[in-house]
Amino acid sequence: MIVLAVIVATVFAGLGLAKLFAVPPMRVLAAKAGFSVDAYRRIGVLEVAAAAGVALGPAVPLLGGLASAGLLLLLAGALVVHLRRGGGPREVAPAVVCGVLVAWYTTVLFGVV
Repeated sequence: MIVLAVIVATVFAGLGLAKLFAVPPMRVLAAKAGFSVDAYRRIGVLEVAAAAGVALGPAVPLLGGLASAGLLLLLAGALVVHLRRGGGPREVAPAVVCGVLVAWYTTVLFGVV
């Protein structure tokens, strides 16, 4: 459980910080998705906050569950954006893989699996 929480938190903290600092690859992705850099930074704030909630999830399951729900909503939005922009499997795969990872974390967190 803790290892899974660390993996999810690390992935989204890294992605969120990259968006917050508007590193060049994230600027390119923002433009491709049709977002301004400021809008992408706001998404980064949400990802960093959710990463913190996921990291605390093993100690505070409700917080971890809310954070993972937020991440699943963000990932669903990412999937919609990619599909509307005509993204193929290469563009859609990261959102799908991350979604599966977050869903797995959520089921383990609440003892469903």
